[in-house]
Amino acid sequence: MSTMSEKATFQPKPSTAPPPISLALGVALASFSLLHSSSNAGTHHPAVPRVGRLPETLVMGYNTWNAYHCEISQTLILETTQLIKSLGLSDVGYNYVNIDDCYSEKQRNTNGDIVADKVRFPMGMRWLTDRIHSVGLDAGWYTCALYPGSFQNEERDAKLFSEEWGFDLLKYDNCAVPYDNYTRENIIGRYTRMADAITAQSKASGKAPMVFSLCDWGNQQPWLWAKRLGQSWRTTGDIGPNWASVANIINQNSFYSWATDFYAHGDLDMLEVGNGDLTYEEAKAHFTVWSFMKSPLLILASATPETLEILKNTEVIAINQDPVVGTAVTPFRWGVNPNWSNNASHPAQYWSGESQNGTIVMMLNVLDEPADMFFNLTESPWIRAGRQYSVRDLWSHTDNGTAVRNISVEAVPPHGVVALLLRDAGDEPEGLEPRCAVRDWCIDKNGTLLYGN
Repeated sequence: MSTMSEKATFQPKPSTAPPPISLALGVALASFSLLHSSSNAGTHHPAVPRVGRLPETLVMGYNTWNAYHCEISQTLILETTQLIKSLGLSDVGYNYVNIDDCYSEKQRNTNGDIVADKVRFPMGMRWLTDRIHSVGLDAGWYTCALYPGSFQNEERDAKLFSEEWGFDLLKYDNCAVPYDNYTRENIIGRYTRMADAITAQSKASGKAPMVFSLCDWGNQQPWLWAKRLGQSWRTTGDIGPNWASVANIINQNSFYSWATDFYAHGDLDMLEVGNGDLTYEEAKAHFTVWSFMKSPLLILASATPETLEILKNTEVIAINQDPVVGTAVTPFRWGVNPNWSNNASHPAQYWSGESQNGTIVMMLNVLDEPADMFFNLTESPWIRAGRQYSVRDLWSHTDNGTAVRNISVEAVPPHGVVALLLRDAGDEPEGLEPRCAVRDWCIDKNGTLLYGN
């Protein structure tokens, strides 16, 4: 039947920035190493909600690791903070500056506290976070390189990070885990200890709790339990700056993106836009998937025009930051593979979800050559039968007519993406055949079977 009444176009034009997004600071830390400990091993912690339920919208910001690994310093962090402001990235919501690994000394001090690296951060962490806060941004951190972890030091460290050092986010890794007969905990128990500490610290100080980002790389199905403890959880192993890695992460998340909702977000790992071997089209697809799956958006501050065009696409960001609908897109058809196929290089191609302004649809060309793509509107569970839909292209920033029954897009680039916002535009035209978009058990108003089953 008919497709869009006007051809889809893909010419970018400026878009309008979304409303300002609230700010916060974050930190990340190796979770469980034993360089200093107390003596309460084996304490039982029931799996019930711990950390305060915020933020409603996802974390957006900068992370040092993919660009710099351990080559970080307070000078680099402050220069990057200024770039995030001057490039306009903070204007569209990138408000966290996260220090990822290698920020501390290898040993705690004689009082048992973690100490900032005296060479990399000679002025200390509070000095640094005060300066980041002074320009309206926030800070966070993380480590997984056998620096001091927090097992049996959770309350001490939560107080240090939040009250003394001024961080608002903690990314907590499942690294350097002590042996079983020492911890007497599984992974849920170990994360519960820190969730409890963050909650206790918040109550004692009267401050909002730190955002708690859990990272076990999806090893023990965190989509089933992590929402009880924190605001986000890593869903897979680490990302690499290439399409093979991005496609593999998309494939894995196709089976559990349903678990994401407000206060509970699957984290697909940091964005590689502007890094490595990703083409422009691959970077667009990467950014769209992360945004539509409601993953935290953590960038490296690459300043090329093409990179900034992608990272500052406010129409795509608006889906990620939707204040009304918190769920992620899910596949409605796998495409080149049968539905529910597990294929690291050819993930699901056709996805849809809800938003406050309409149904969002994402089509991925997972092939190495251009491809025509097509779907029937009612394949998405969020589309009403017998209705037509206006079509907004979120990359060309254009309105592309009205879709009746189906949508087709020609010559989607290799590893490219189509991102659409569909709005109900009223009843479809009278007299269309077949009278049911889904022919099985199509019944006439007189009760007779029209097309069979």
